[in-house]
Amino acid sequence: MIISSWNVNSVRARIENIKEYLKKFSPQILMMQEIKTPNETYPYEDLKSIKYENYVFGQKSYNGVAIISKQKLNNIENDILKDKNKQSRIISAEIKHKKKTIILINIYTPNGNPVDTEKYTYKLYWLDSLIKKLKSLSKKYDNIIIGGDFNIIPSEEDVHNAENYKNDALFRLEVRKKFRELINLGFHDAYRYINPDKEGYTFWDYTSGAWQKNNGMRIDHFLVSNSLINIVKSVNINKFPRGREKPSDHTPIEIELT
Repeated sequence: MIISSWNVNSVRARIENIKEYLKKFSPQILMMQEIKTPNETYPYEDLKSIKYENYVFGQKSYNGVAIISKQKLNNIENDILKDKNKQSRIISAEIKHKKKTIILINIYTPNGNPVDTEKYTYKLYWLDSLIKKLKSLSKKYDNIIIGGDFNIIPSEEDVHNAENYKNDALFRLEVRKKFRELINLGFHDAYRYINPDKEGYTFWDYTSGAWQKNNGMRIDHFLVSNSLINIVKSVNINKFPRGREKPSDHTPIEIELT
């Protein structure tokens, strides 16, 4: 089973790229972030036409998350976090894999910049809410996979020039500590577990030739329960969509389960 995560930066603007990716690489499940549309204008028919079921928690203009799947998913929830700002940033589902029941959680963490504003305060609040919820879920379920755009650079090796990001909301020490708190609940950073020394950028800004210069960062992640890490066959960053015409500034990260 291949589960993919991709901040598409507008599902409607990127629909042809998304369909191309799905047809070419055929993940069983794709978790999308920043779909930037309410449910009413989401392109259901485009994705149904290539045999994907759609589970959507949209929002007009900004945010929004969705899970699409070749198989029907169960227990879809979009309110496992009580978000004081009422933003569409999380959706979860229950999936079956080789007799295992897995809770799959798709997240889009707030960016948090500029750091001297309420946007940063909201990011910390949102991460604390996520940590609290996962503490509770981990007591009920052994098998959890969290994927999405975390908007966190875990360490210096995960960004092209760490010095430039010391006071950025993606790399501030207290934000990285939140990421570590998540892992300490009983998870592995799946990409680093499988690829301990390999560069793994998932985002390149549109400006200053960042893609061409490979000035990227790793901010899209899969966190996998300790109980599942032995069935993770590979974690791959698929750069193909980032090189297409009118791409998202992110590219998919894919986890393969045996």
